[in-house]
Amino acid sequence: MWLNPEEVLLKNALKLWVTERSNDFFLLQRRRGHGEPTSRITGLLVGALDTVLDSNARVTPFRILLQIPGSQISWVIASGELLPCFISSGAVIEEVNKHWDWLVHNLLHSLSVFENKEDVASFVRGKVKGLIAEEVRGRQAAQEDDPEKFREALRKFELHFGLPSSEKLVTYYSCCCWKGRVPRQGFLYLSINHVAFYSFLLGKEVKFVIPWAEVTRLERVSTGLMTEAIRVNTRQRQREFSMFLNLDEAFGVIGQLADIALRRLLDSEGLELDRVLQQPTRITKRILEEQAIREYVLALFRLPRGEKLYEVASCSVWTPHARCHTAGSLYTTDSYLCFSSREEGNCILLIPLSEVLSIEKAESTSLLPNPVIVSIRTKKAFQLIELQDRDELVESLNSRLRSLQWKQSMFRTRKDSKRSVVSVTLVSLVVNALMTAFHQNQPGTNGKKSAEQVKERLWEDHFSEFGRGVHMFRTEKIQRLVAMGIPESLRGELWMTLSDASSELESHQGYYTGLVQKSMGHSSLATEEIERDLHRSLPDHPAFQNPTGIAALRRVLTAYAHRNPKIGYCQSMNILASVLLLYAKEEEAFWLLVAVCERMLPDYFNRRVIGAQVDQSVFEELIRERLPELAEQVPDLSTLSSVSLSWFLTLFLSVLPFQSAVCVVDCFFFHGIKAIFQLGLAVLDANAALLSASTDDGQALMILTSFLDQVGGEDSSCVPSSPPAAEESSCSDADIPAVGHANITDLINESYEKFGDLTVRQIERLRCRHRIRVLQAHEDTTKENALRLVTPDVSISPENLADIYDLFKVSPDYHASSCSETLMCERTYGDSGRSYVERQYRLDRPQFKSLYGLLVPWPGGSNQHTDTLANRSFTLLDQDRDNLVTFREFASWLDTLYCEELNEKIRLLYRLHIPPALTESEDDPSVMKSPLLSTNRPLYVNLSSVKDYQEQLKQMLQDLVKEKEKDVEKPLPLMNQREFIQFCKTLYSMFHGDPEENDLFQAIATVTSLVLQIGEAGHRGQTSESEVIGKEEAKAAAPAPAEDAGLDGGSDGKSAAESEWTVSYAQILASLLTEQALVNFFEKPVDLTAKIREAKERQYHQRASLLTLQQGTR
Repeated sequence: MWLNPEEVLLKNALKLWVTERSNDFFLLQRRRGHGEPTSRITGLLVGALDTVLDSNARVTPFRILLQIPGSQISWVIASGELLPCFISSGAVIEEVNKHWDWLVHNLLHSLSVFENKEDVASFVRGKVKGLIAEEVRGRQAAQEDDPEKFREALRKFELHFGLPSSEKLVTYYSCCCWKGRVPRQGFLYLSINHVAFYSFLLGKEVKFVIPWAEVTRLERVSTGLMTEAIRVNTRQRQREFSMFLNLDEAFGVIGQLADIALRRLLDSEGLELDRVLQQPTRITKRILEEQAIREYVLALFRLPRGEKLYEVASCSVWTPHARCHTAGSLYTTDSYLCFSSREEGNCILLIPLSEVLSIEKAESTSLLPNPVIVSIRTKKAFQLIELQDRDELVESLNSRLRSLQWKQSMFRTRKDSKRSVVSVTLVSLVVNALMTAFHQNQPGTNGKKSAEQVKERLWEDHFSEFGRGVHMFRTEKIQRLVAMGIPESLRGELWMTLSDASSELESHQGYYTGLVQKSMGHSSLATEEIERDLHRSLPDHPAFQNPTGIAALRRVLTAYAHRNPKIGYCQSMNILASVLLLYAKEEEAFWLLVAVCERMLPDYFNRRVIGAQVDQSVFEELIRERLPELAEQVPDLSTLSSVSLSWFLTLFLSVLPFQSAVCVVDCFFFHGIKAIFQLGLAVLDANAALLSASTDDGQALMILTSFLDQVGGEDSSCVPSSPPAAEESSCSDADIPAVGHANITDLINESYEKFGDLTVRQIERLRCRHRIRVLQAHEDTTKENALRLVTPDVSISPENLADIYDLFKVSPDYHASSCSETLMCERTYGDSGRSYVERQYRLDRPQFKSLYGLLVPWPGGSNQHTDTLANRSFTLLDQDRDNLVTFREFASWLDTLYCEELNEKIRLLYRLHIPPALTESEDDPSVMKSPLLSTNRPLYVNLSSVKDYQEQLKQMLQDLVKEKEKDVEKPLPLMNQREFIQFCKTLYSMFHGDPEENDLFQAIATVTSLVLQIGEAGHRGQTSESEVIGKEEAKAAAPAPAEDAGLDGGSDGKSAAESEWTVSYAQILASLLTEQALVNFFEKPVDLTAKIREAKERQYHQRASLLTLQQGTR
């Protein structure tokens, strides 16, 4: 196969290659030992060498080299490789010979006309890269349903838009783009980073490219002119596309690509992306379709986010309660068999592979075609029929089942060997649900006792008919039982069953106790927040007025923060964990919390609660769709969504009476987030008339609060806990109509009746689309705050500053390294010295150097010197020595280069050539080698220079005063001869390529000569003066005691340093001002707008190249 040309210095080092064919420009070589008799000693030695030295990669048996006559350098341009799919040696030889013949017939005769041999190498390398690109297009096209059509579309995409070769086309659609009332028929191309449109009709060409990072909203709209269209909104304008052959498919793919790109580019919290999607160049339309199904399956069955989807098959499952086979779909993942009926929610079955004993094929009959029997540990069996490709499916399932059983046996053996040791060191855990020991309200009436008993009997009957445990059939009947409220005696068990936290507990025996032990005694920001919120968690419940309950809550929250430091601890987790501890054992409560935070409410519990905000945006759209009259009367739904945020974050626990809220939690564990959406819509529907008549946001809030306060249970005869007396009510309260008592069961049943047709698939599609809006809104807010902080301090125009921010934010490889480092700094140390906005985006040294090369206004001369100046600039700007530069520091630096007066530009250049920017070794720009670092003595105190604790404290106080005086203008240190030489070198490099280059070189030569004379004169004057003073001091000084010898030595060193050749900033500035050519150069305005425009283009290509490089290393 063709290879990206790679240099080879020695064509036949160690005689490892044998030349088979050759001419003036190419060599075909065979690896010694390949194709030779096995008895040949050289072949055996080379084979052994390849095995020892290259055990992780295959050495190709053939290669083709490009050789230039008279040069010692060659390039490997093709190879023949024995692939792991057992391609024969003859096929490899045939492929290499085919490449050789192509080179001989198509290139060899053309190369003889080149006079410059270097041009030969460039020509051949370019040709080979073109062949590689063609092969890549061919492989990509081969993955599509119609390779030839896709290949043609790919060729047109590259021809029309001129994007980098690494920009991968995912799919394309024929459609119309509307320009006013005029439709333009053309093609919409969707790539990994862009949506592009091209049309050529009646001699008019229309084409444009929209980066996914600029998309702020996607909508499906209908107007009188268009039946239905897709509207793509950016910050500048909107585009509408219609007349798709399959609009649903196109809209879904557009939403997926925009969502993936924005999560990859904009989110610094690192929203979870599948491993395949983290490698953009591997994304295809087929992968997007598979990913959409996987996201749906994970949400429908609330599976762990790491589960990989393997097979999707249509089948029917025998349902004993219905005495028939129910048709639906089977989904298989790493650890689960999942079944859902055709109508979502009618029948759901979840079988963990850890519960399975065997999966066997049964005899096929006309009534039972292709049956499969799945036997589980509770001596039950499930029958599946009508399975296509049954043999392959069963084989795959059995393979995963054997692997899982082997892992379980290994873990069980390991835990048995450690159990005796662990049992001695275990901490004391709460082994029963707290509700068994602490009752908020003892059942005072026989009515409540009998109601609980009735519920228990109904559930026992249900278990006997539908099964018990994770693998029971989940139907509409269980939905009705859950709506009534799960009995307290079964609540913990059913929560564990419905969430499948029981499987996690079973497969991680001893995990929680180990976490508790590891986290004990550790202090962090998360543990501080936990301690602060412990006594705010259900403070009225007796279980959390007791040390036992508080200690259990502390252990659960601390253990989870230790397990998942990315989330750590977020407010509202304490309320949720408290309720879980009331009805489940401590270890069970921990695994329930894991299920909620990591599976059932993904991306909810982080600093920016992205998941919750996405669902609020989805909730707003559902209000417009399901409650149109309310949406018409209350056009601004942001008030309602801000009120409902706590409903989603706490599952109504913070707004409903406790017994009613627990019923909502029951529904949540059965239906997931769908239950919260439905109940939220039902609450708004019940209060629609009052909300429509409300006059302000405060009144709407009071209406919803009053309603939720009075939602009681079946046995509840309560009235509002603190009813306002008529004489005490304020005028605002009097305006709020009285709200009648509501029953939680009725409210839940009403939510199912009116909004039960809402499906998980619809929610997932809405989430994908609304995540784009939320991420862009966060980005806009962050940008506005950052610009508001920086704008008063700089003279750069707001428009240019906004563009600089965009360049700073998407610096190459920013999200691969800087995000995690910044977040870690913030989590660990708090970084209290800076605001959140200042900490949001920061660059490390490589990223800063990349931007330096894009935006510096002067020519850099050699690449090596430009790199040196970039290192010095970073060290100078990194004032707090954390190896990161903030946007404020970066903008201030650019402002000096482009907007400040001549003297400030020279001052900046001067500072770049003295410590700390100029280090002792330019090869190692480590700030640890800066001679001025010792001024930060709160971090380091030289104990040899202080004699007692008081002096040390005094020194630290002095240093603190120095820190406060940092902002005061200080005279710059003098520049020595070595530093001045570096300064001159920089000036020479800056003038390279300037139209006035000759005049500038002559001017700098004159200035250099003048400054050297000034320095020499000062040096001679200092030397003579120091000699006179030294003689006078020697006469006056008494003989020094022995222990003071070290101090005298230091004084001598100081005198020597003072007598060194030095010049000041003022002397250099005055000398530069004598040359008009230099003054004109530094005062010449530079078009920052044009520079930014060019930098954006170059940065895009840098990022595209980086993407290709990262893909090549995987």
